[in-house]
Amino acid sequence: MSTDAPDAGAAAVTADPARARLSPGTIARYATGSLGTGGFATLPGLVLAYYLTDSLGVAALAAGAVIAAAKIWDVLIDPVIGALTDRDLARHGTRRRLMLVGAVALPVFFALTFAVPSALGPVVGAVWVLVSFTLTATAYSLFQVPYIALPAEMTRSYDERTRLLSWRVVVLTFAILAFGAGGPALRRITDDPVLGYLVMGIVAGAVIAVGMLVATTVARRPVAASVDPVTPAPAPEDVPRSKAGIGIREHYASGIRALRRSRPFRALLATFVLQALATGLMLAGAQYVATWVLHSEAAVELLFVALIAPALLAAPAWGAVARRVGKERAFAVASVVFAVAALSIAGVAWAPGAWIYIPVGIAGIAYAGMQSLPMAMLPDVISHDERANGPGQAGAFSGLWTAGETVGFALGAAALSVILAVTGYVSSTAGATVTQPEAAVTGIIVSFSVAPSILIAVSLVTLARYGLRRHDIESHAD
Repeated sequence: MSTDAPDAGAAAVTADPARARLSPGTIARYATGSLGTGGFATLPGLVLAYYLTDSLGVAALAAGAVIAAAKIWDVLIDPVIGALTDRDLARHGTRRRLMLVGAVALPVFFALTFAVPSALGPVVGAVWVLVSFTLTATAYSLFQVPYIALPAEMTRSYDERTRLLSWRVVVLTFAILAFGAGGPALRRITDDPVLGYLVMGIVAGAVIAVGMLVATTVARRPVAASVDPVTPAPAPEDVPRSKAGIGIREHYASGIRALRRSRPFRALLATFVLQALATGLMLAGAQYVATWVLHSEAAVELLFVALIAPALLAAPAWGAVARRVGKERAFAVASVVFAVAALSIAGVAWAPGAWIYIPVGIAGIAYAGMQSLPMAMLPDVISHDERANGPGQAGAFSGLWTAGETVGFALGAAALSVILAVTGYVSSTAGATVTQPEAAVTGIIVSFSVAPSILIAVSLVTLARYGLRRHDIESHAD
């Protein structure tokens, strides 16, 4: 082991890994990465389908196909990126390289996604968005996959992981609020919608990149330069060096084997995918609800304030609940609250009005738990698997996790496009005025309320198969 000075990005810990406490600075820098991940997860999901249908004139079903195609590519590439980041860890003792590449490339491709000249027409515009957004999603995955693999290596403590991921979700919810409200506001700073989308893409991409770059500082520095001798996670030299020479195909296969052998991972991933589908459906439908149900495009910002402002305070509270009753039980409670709140929103079909912000706010409180708790459970799943299969495979888990999250959000946007197409939604170009049929408005409401609540109910069935408890983690932490 190197005798160099500890890395400044390493956690401040005690010698006992089971009781190690991460320093506030480490937590803050790791959490800042969610300014980037939250921004990317929120803004395209909120405005991209609407950009395609109501600015570029792309038919609803075709718009859904464009978004789904980019996400399918993302699903294919995520396990490969997981393999690459595991190989980086084995060779160099760090996951930082891919994180940096993704953080630098993303703002360029993000801006290009919203830079389509209106004169090109819907077909060329759809192809432009497909290529640009696919490249953006690839850059995002280069950062995201190693980023979510880090907590399992930063601490072995059951409660410290909850603390770390709770503060990450505080930043995540702030990012959702900032991008969900600020993104559409940036879009309207000019009367020219084409220029407005471009400004939004440039500014949002830059902010996303800053958050990601800050988070790269918590990753280990290359082992030749510095190794922290007290970090409680497996040191780079503890990772089998043979992993460094394994091909990408074998790494990809190892991720599939991890999915097969770990029942807790299968249950947690299935739950998270179903909930990503539910929240992705609501996210994609929010702009449509604002425009065609509340009759105000600006109402989308109020919807996001109602959803996210309560969540800023709720994330640490869910962490406290988890410490008392366990992460899996707290996760179940949050899911039930969200499902009930979402279902109640269906009332806007008969009585549209400002009261919608109340159930949306309750859903926001629950959403904080639905984000922080499964993220805190994933490192537990990884460490549980390491006991039997050895360290150094966190990238395989995080690659599949990111792919699953991508599938959920992609299917959410695709499901919305199908609902819009079936109910007769009328697409339009920027500046045109159309009237939507009553069936389309009803479909928008169903996609924002009834459908998500059903998906959350189904996710509770898969969560019941999770199985891991505090004693399963703490009894092996020493």
